[in-house]
Amino acid sequence: MARYLVTGGAGFIGSHLVDRLLARGDEVVVLDNFNDFYDPSLKRRNCAPHLENRAYRLVEGDLRDARDCHRAFEGGIDQVIHLAAMAGVRPSLKNPGLYVDVNLKGTANLYDAALEAGCKNIVFASSSSVYGANEKVPFSEEDPVDFPVSPYAATKKAGELLSHTYHHIHGMDVACLRFFTVYGPRQRPEMAIHLFSRLILEGKPLPVFGDGHSRRDYTYIDDIVDGVVRAMERSSGYRIYNLGESQTIELRELVSVLEEALGKKAVIDWQPDQPGDVPRTWADVTRAREELGYAPSVDIREGVRRFVAWLRGDDG
Repeated sequence: MARYLVTGGAGFIGSHLVDRLLARGDEVVVLDNFNDFYDPSLKRRNCAPHLENRAYRLVEGDLRDARDCHRAFEGGIDQVIHLAAMAGVRPSLKNPGLYVDVNLKGTANLYDAALEAGCKNIVFASSSSVYGANEKVPFSEEDPVDFPVSPYAATKKAGELLSHTYHHIHGMDVACLRFFTVYGPRQRPEMAIHLFSRLILEGKPLPVFGDGHSRRDYTYIDDIVDGVVRAMERSSGYRIYNLGESQTIELRELVSVLEEALGKKAVIDWQPDQPGDVPRTWADVTRAREELGYAPSVDIREGVRRFVAWLRGDDG
């Protein structure tokens, strides 16, 4: 039985990962600051069932406080899954300094605490946003990512570089996972599928930016968690992996899929393109398939069906 530290473990992806680890009998420590980026009560709800498990320990603290990071390692940690971050492309445009502070200073604090505790095995959550407006598709880990178009993307690329530095100097094993638009139950309320679904159900205008032809590679949460666990178990050294569905869907078509699943038409409010947005994302997951055995299996229509069932509270 291993003991894992999951930063951001009360959030969307983190709470699903904790579900998986506890279900297989592992011990889990979660470090989360329950910030107000979205309603903290939703994160409290995510982790409420975990608090009843004796193999679970919650540390309420902030990555920017080195003391909080050290507290999370008390009792020993075998591996860190570092999911905590200030998220979101558009919000990062308004407060880039906060994103640098949390996503870089916080990560350095965490890595320093890990080293002091003798833990040198890290999984770092990166993002498909590092590819910027890359015109070559699908996006490969070998593609240059030197031109981020948002502060959020820049901090995620910088986090990958920082991870490599700790690998080079201290011999840390770090797997950097570039997530491609993760969705599913517990998804953050400002993200497209969750936001659009609520607006459609409420009969409110749905803001669609640009001409509706942008494309995204949406990845269901269960597939992402499977990829994270496989990286935890199979990656060594310093490696970067795309974790996506390896399929894309146009924004207009996504709205149609949501309308079908919800049984209600959307009221479209066309808006101009937003700074920081990219025209497409599309993951080449060849490396993850070959090295990790990653095999995403939930397509967008099935994933949306499952999400809508959760949203309506009839998913069992």
